[in-house]
Amino acid sequence: MMGGRRVLFVMAIDAEYGPHLQARITPLMTGVGPVEAALAMAVTLDRMAQAGTLPDLVVSLGSAGSRVGMLGEVYQVASVSWRDMDASRLGFTKGVTPLIDHPVDIPLITPLEIRAMRLSTGANVVGGEEYAAIDADMVDMETFAIARACQRFDVPLMGLRGISDGPGELNDMLGWTQLLSLIDEKLAVAVDALGEAL
Repeated sequence: MMGGRRVLFVMAIDAEYGPHLQARITPLMTGVGPVEAALAMAVTLDRMAQAGTLPDLVVSLGSAGSRVGMLGEVYQVASVSWRDMDASRLGFTKGVTPLIDHPVDIPLITPLEIRAMRLSTGANVVGGEEYAAIDADMVDMETFAIARACQRFDVPLMGLRGISDGPGELNDMLGWTQLLSLIDEKLAVAVDALGEAL
């Protein structure tokens, strides 16, 4: 419970779940990527729905890549899109799942006084010049899948992402993990602010 509301926090893996967040929240861990995130969220929300305990809010949080945001800073997610989906050869707008009514950019709630930026979800780790082809400010691998599951169960979603990489090329795990401890600390500050805002 947070501010009298049921809040479900969602993260991908333990590497992003440092001591500052551990002192505050116990998140659902989905695993990496949109498939694992969709499975974990759908199963969890279905079980909660059957038990009559659906959350009032889901918060997706973790790291992201960006060439717009500052390294180590945390941003709210203004909207999320799916960069892998492209059925444009069949006449569908890139980013829209065929025959399903959803916009390219799904808006998320932004209750905090923290800058909000557009996020793109996909199954690939983005680096180098690949950013130029992505119409978003940040990239991750889970939030769009989480958003679609939340839509199915009519649960609002917000996102918090700390920028772990982006400038230059991303060649190894260290390039992703070296700022995670700082991001953990700053995400914890944002979680505290959310508790006050609700």
